[in-house]
Amino acid sequence: MAILVGLVAVLSALFAAALRRLLISCRHPAYAAGFFHPYTNDGGGGERVLWCAVRAVQELCPDLPCAVYTGDADAAPEALAARALDRFGVRLLRPPQVVHLNKRKWIEASTYPHFTMIGQSLGSVYLAWEALTKFTPQFYFDTSGYAFAYPLARLFGCKVICYTHYPTISSDMVERVKHRSSMYNNNSLIAGSIWLSRCKILYYTIFSWLYGLVGSCAHLVMVNSSWTRSHITNIWKIPERTKRVYPPCDTSALQMLPLERPTTPPVLISVAQFRPEKAHGLQLEAFALALQKLDPDFPKPKIQFVGSCRNKEDLDRLQKLKDRSTELHIDELVEFHKDISYRDLVQFLGGAIAGLHSMTDEHFGISVVEYMAAGAIPIAHKSAGPMMDIVLDEDGHQTGFLASEKEEFTEAIIKVLRMPESGRQEMAAAARKRAQRFSDQRFHQDFTETVRPILSAREG
Repeated sequence: MAILVGLVAVLSALFAAALRRLLISCRHPAYAAGFFHPYTNDGGGGERVLWCAVRAVQELCPDLPCAVYTGDADAAPEALAARALDRFGVRLLRPPQVVHLNKRKWIEASTYPHFTMIGQSLGSVYLAWEALTKFTPQFYFDTSGYAFAYPLARLFGCKVICYTHYPTISSDMVERVKHRSSMYNNNSLIAGSIWLSRCKILYYTIFSWLYGLVGSCAHLVMVNSSWTRSHITNIWKIPERTKRVYPPCDTSALQMLPLERPTTPPVLISVAQFRPEKAHGLQLEAFALALQKLDPDFPKPKIQFVGSCRNKEDLDRLQKLKDRSTELHIDELVEFHKDISYRDLVQFLGGAIAGLHSMTDEHFGISVVEYMAAGAIPIAHKSAGPMMDIVLDEDGHQTGFLASEKEEFTEAIIKVLRMPESGRQEMAAAARKRAQRFSDQRFHQDFTETVRPILSAREG
């Protein structure tokens, strides 16, 4: 086995060297920064990182052109700059160049009903090939987590810089399969079969090895949390090139909101894309259970779900949530708001006394920071980013609640609803102070300091 692995490694190295020589002879990277972000309209924290990163690079290197690789057909330089300002409050120094990608379907989960993870990863290499043959920058930024494209970008002569929100595979995922736990990424059929579970563990083991191999090709790695850094350094084995840079959260604008909130009725908010891993259904059921446990004369609270939809699957998921609220007989107390503007988001956050988050192993949790900065008490999942970095005591004061099961979320909701106004404002003030650790300014400072050495090494 060792001889076979060595032979494969030697042949791969020879092939890579030959291909690199061919590519270098054909083209020389342009002095520019290219941001690989195939979905520039997803409305999530990843898109916010993209625009803040573009702005930081523009300010650090004013003469360095910035281009964005996107599969959105309607994307145009001025439109993207306007979206960055309207949706995220990020004002770019100048609109970015746009490189349109026509092969984005090869990274969509729906293209691969089975072996989705490896399918999307290999598909990203094909998409990156299209991107780099259309425009080859000296600095290749990946802000979407497509690590399998890093070796290709290096072969094109690029410096590879990535901002990794979460590992494509982690030991937590493997443990769930070993314990045969049914989740969005481990369906009940596999979880119910010991043999299928063993096959999936083997699949994950092979994929993890490949993921470590391609990830190690990055010249500079930025990760968004302690949890992500732990997993990435364990898999990619390049701790000296891995830096933690907390993602940008608009704490400055949100901290201007008053801590006093109307409580007739009290409003809860949930800000997240309508994706399966966000577990909106858990929040809906916990809210319904809380309503049952409240005294009959207690003011009926409302809950507002605010998020974006990437595709038809997300739209269908949103409709199922609406149907579920009707089944639970709480539809009059539930609101759904899709693809709203940043200005409207701030208004909604300013009226909420608490914010819900229920994703297991959320790599960071920007929405949780937004709750805290806005003065809404966070009720977040007890795992990963929220547990390790965000919902921690500030100056000895509690900043929110952590929960795992439906009953725990229900208990936390009831505690916030029954909390005296003075106690709620005290906790909200502590949470707001902690949120300052994750501001736009902090991201700009840390991001700039991290990329400055590699961007200053101009070639050609």
